[in-house]
Amino acid sequence: MTHTPPGRPLRADAERSIRAILAAAERVLAATPGASMEQIAEAAGVTRTTVHRRFANRQALIDALAAEAAAKLAEAIEDGHPDTAPPLVALHRATANVLRVKAAWGFALGPVAARSERAARMHDEIARRCLELLGRIREQGVIAADADLEWVRRVYYALIGEVMHGTAAAPPADTEADALAARIVDTLLYGVGPRTTR
Repeated sequence: MTHTPPGRPLRADAERSIRAILAAAERVLAATPGASMEQIAEAAGVTRTTVHRRFANRQALIDALAAEAAAKLAEAIEDGHPDTAPPLVALHRATANVLRVKAAWGFALGPVAARSERAARMHDEIARRCLELLGRIREQGVIAADADLEWVRRVYYALIGEVMHGTAAAPPADTEADALAARIVDTLLYGVGPRTTR
C-alpha cells in the first residue's frame, strides 16, 4: 500500500517509480523469494528510501505486487471480450492471454502473494467472470446443460496450472501461448477420448 493521501492521484514520476519497483520485485522475488527490499531497490534502480516511501514494509510491497498481477490477469480476460465475442473464441483468447500473464508474473500469482486480501477480491471477480463465460458456452450446447459450472471452472484452472507448473518444466514462451490455449480449451470441452465429428 502506498503512502499517497486518499483521493489524490499519484504524479506521473511517482507512478513510474512504483511500476519500476513492482516490475523489479517480480523479477527479483521470482529468482530469490527471500530477497530484501534493498535488493529490490537496486534492481529497480531506485534508493531503498524510495521503496520504503512507496511501501511501508516488505509485505505491503508483496500485497501491491499481488494486486498488480491480479489486475493484469483481469485485463487479460477482458481483452478476450468475454461478453461480446463468440464464446469459444473468447475462451481461447482469454486463455492465451492468461498464460502470457502467468508466465510474466509467476511470483505475484503464486502462493506467497496469495495472502493479499485485495488480490483475493480481484481473483473472486475473475472467477465470477469465468463462470459467466462458461455459462455462455453452456447455452450453446458445448457444455452439458446439467454440468456444474463451478466444477468446470476448477478443471479449467487446473489445466492452466498444469501447463504453468507441470513437472516437465519452465513456463511457456509467449509464442506458445496460442497453441497451449487451444490444447487447454480442447481438453476442457472435449476430453481426451477418440474424436468424433463435432
